[in-house]
Amino acid sequence: MTEKTLMDDLEQVRYPVGRLSAVRPPASPRERLAMIDALAGAPAVFRALVAGVTDRQLDTPYRPGGWTVRQVIHHVPDSHLNAYIRMKLALTEDTPPARPYYEDRWAELPEARTAPVAMSLDLLDGLHRRWVAFLRALPEADFQKAFTHPEWGIVTLDRSLAMYEWHCRHHAAHVRLGLAAAR
Repeated sequence: MTEKTLMDDLEQVRYPVGRLSAVRPPASPRERLAMIDALAGAPAVFRALVAGVTDRQLDTPYRPGGWTVRQVIHHVPDSHLNAYIRMKLALTEDTPPARPYYEDRWAELPEARTAPVAMSLDLLDGLHRRWVAFLRALPEADFQKAFTHPEWGIVTLDRSLAMYEWHCRHHAAHVRLGLAAAR
């Protein structure tokens, strides 16, 4: 196997649905609604993926050196809480700064490494119900409001929505990979 093949394989495992950089904001209200619908359905997707799995399966990394399935499940609501708050700030302030967080450090905290995933699935469910209600109530013009992120620059609500719709698919694919590796 060549070094290029190994790099391509690693890229495919790290980004099984493609890289975030390829994500574009919705071009139409219909595309936006489809993304909001995907956010609405994401908690059920994650819950179904891990239904009936063992602790051994949850503690299997999705790739060598990657997070375990458990860490991925705990990461999703951590990340989405940050996204929800950033969107609310963008709507109520004038292009506010968004504070990044060290997701890799959060994933190493004790509860992210060992806690039952049910608590994060419940959190994700409640958060997404609230987030989706918030997004569905917004007038179209509000999706152009933005926050400023030190790494991403100015991020409109439309762009953020696209990023987190991708984030759901991205990490659901990681969970599938981890569970397949645990077999």
